[in-house]
Amino acid sequence: MIIRRLEISGVRNLCHVSLPELSAINVFYGENGSGKTSVLEAIHLLSSAKSFRSHKLKPLINTEMASCVSFAEINIPGAGYQPVGVERFKSASMPGIIRVAGSNIKSASLLAANLPLQTITSDTFQLLEGVPQVRRQFLDWGVFHVEHHFHSCWKSAQRCLKQRNSLLRHDRMDEQQLALWTAELVRFADQLDKYRSEYFNKLIPIFESVLGRLVQLEGLELTYYRGWDATKTLADVYHANRHREIELGYTNSGPHRADLRLRYQSANAADMLSRGQQKLVVCALRLAQGYLLSEMTGRSCVYLIDDLPAELDKKHRRAFCEVLEELNCQVFMTCVDHHDLQDCWSTATAAKMFHVEHGIITAINS
Repeated sequence: MIIRRLEISGVRNLCHVSLPELSAINVFYGENGSGKTSVLEAIHLLSSAKSFRSHKLKPLINTEMASCVSFAEINIPGAGYQPVGVERFKSASMPGIIRVAGSNIKSASLLAANLPLQTITSDTFQLLEGVPQVRRQFLDWGVFHVEHHFHSCWKSAQRCLKQRNSLLRHDRMDEQQLALWTAELVRFADQLDKYRSEYFNKLIPIFESVLGRLVQLEGLELTYYRGWDATKTLADVYHANRHREIELGYTNSGPHRADLRLRYQSANAADMLSRGQQKLVVCALRLAQGYLLSEMTGRSCVYLIDDLPAELDKKHRRAFCEVLEELNCQVFMTCVDHHDLQDCWSTATAAKMFHVEHGIITAINS
C-alpha cells in the first residue's frame, strides 16, 4: 500500500477530511456533487501539485478558505512511509508549498517520482480524441518513471527548442547561434527518441495482452511517431526545412511533435470505436503502464478512477477490476451507486467503502 493515511482541507467542498485507515482498494460512493471526485483531486495534488480537472487554482479551493491542503503518509522507496504535503493558495502572489519528509522542495517532479499516479476519468478519452500533446504526456509519464536521465534530457531539449524558436523569430538572425542551438536540439532529440522508442517497444506487447482481456478488437494498431520523418535524420530535416521554418517563426519538427497513433481497421480509432470500446482501450493503456512500471522497477502505481460504471457494463467492469487486482496496486475509485461494483472483486480482495455526502466522508463497515 503506497498511501497509508490521507488528510484533506479546503479542496472544493471537502472542508476537513481525515482518512486514517485506507486499504488497497478504496471506493467512494454518493450522489453527484457530493465530493467524491474531490478526494481524487486531493490525491492528485500529492503527485503533481495540481488538479486533473483544471489548471485553474481558484475553483479547486473552497470558497470560504484561502488555501487548500492535501497531506498523506506515502511509502517512498528506500525511506519507508514519509509525510508529504501540498498547500495551494488562491492568491496568485502566494507560491504553493510542497513538503516531503519535513523538507520544503521546489520541483513537483519529486512528487511525481515518489507517487506514480494513473488517472482514469472522462477526460482520459483525450488519449484517443485529443491533441498529440496528451498522448506525448502519457508516453513521457512512463519513460520518466523508468529512465532516470529522461527528465533532465527532456528539460534540456525544451531549453534548446525555446532558444531556437527565439532565433527563428528574429528579423536579423544570428546564423552561428542558430547552428549551435540546432545541433544541441538534435543531440537531445535523438536521446529522447531513444528513450521513448525503447519504452514504447516494451509497452506494446503488454498493452495488447491487457486489451485482449478487456475486449476483442481485431485490427487495432498502436504506433509511435517520433516527431520527424523516420527515413531522415533530424539535422537533415532542419536543413531541408530551413526557409520554411524561418517563414513560420518556429521549429516545425522534433521531439515536441512526437505522438502515439491509434488506428482501427485502417482508420482513426476515435472515429470507429464506440464510447465503451474507447474507454476499454484507454483503460488498457493505463493498466499496461502499471504492469510495465512494476516489471521494470518493482514499484506499483496508484490508480485514481472516476465513475468506473460510466460507459462500461457489468461484464467489462469485472474484467477491468480483475486486472487491477493482479497489478497489486492501490486504487481509489468513485461511483454513484456502490452496488454497481458488487461482484467486481474477488473474495480475497477487501474493498473499503466510503460514503460521501455534502463533503462529509463516512467509512462503511463491511
